[in-house]
Amino acid sequence: MKTIAHISDLHFGRDIPHVAEALAADLTAQHPTLVVASGDLTQRARGREFRAAHDYLARLPHPQLVVPGNHDVPLYDVARRFLAPLTRYCRFIDGELDPTFCDDQLLVVGLNTARSFTWKNGRISVEQIAALEGRLSAGGLRVKVVVTHHPFLPPPGDAGIDLVGRAAHAMEVLDACNVDLLLAGHLHRGYAGDIRTHYPAARRAMIAVQAGTAISSRTREGEPNAYNVIHVERRMITIEVRAWNGGEFAPLRQTIYDRADDGWHPRAAADPGSVA
Repeated sequence: MKTIAHISDLHFGRDIPHVAEALAADLTAQHPTLVVASGDLTQRARGREFRAAHDYLARLPHPQLVVPGNHDVPLYDVARRFLAPLTRYCRFIDGELDPTFCDDQLLVVGLNTARSFTWKNGRISVEQIAALEGRLSAGGLRVKVVVTHHPFLPPPGDAGIDLVGRAAHAMEVLDACNVDLLLAGHLHRGYAGDIRTHYPAARRAMIAVQAGTAISSRTREGEPNAYNVIHVERRMITIEVRAWNGGEFAPLRQTIYDRADDGWHPRAAADPGSVA
């Protein structure tokens, strides 16, 4: 079994220090195979915020796979935004904007969806989609995971939310390459679901998993600081949401998915708030 710890939207500059300390301890206790951070490490892409994010990530378990978010592109520094939007990200976090992790059971591919010419919306480029098929095809029978900041699947009851640009085009490749999991953030809302609820032409049930904001004060109403612990086996995936309860991170809900011929199907949910 492999364990992915999925954190997102740290927003250093708006982080809550005692929640950050609790998250670091809880993550370490999970002994993850891989820590995935799906963007928005900073609030305003300032150097001091990236230094804080760098120092914090260094304390968390490794290996890690990190992608940038729209907040990691400068907003008010217009010259830097358009001429060198991710220079600080590359300096402090990772020079590879589309990173890959691969072991004997997992292939995890990251895609940078942050763009300087949009305010908050993201996009996958035609070039990224063209390269994606080759990267995923090399995965063989591994469980395949794609990480973006911007979501492919809207929240329950909010189908009008802006999704990552060229999502439908990218979905054709993801579906053809038998991707199993999509991990993202951006909305500060935690949920999971079958992508076929939004892409009915897809031939397989692929699980889209969203993480809330892990340590920042920018929570949405009714959404605690939280992150996902995903246990991956060849024929079963367990998604546990661990949320801040005021004193520690603790289990909030759990959903188990079983592999079938046409993809992944939920077996059980711990409470009615879990979305499948």
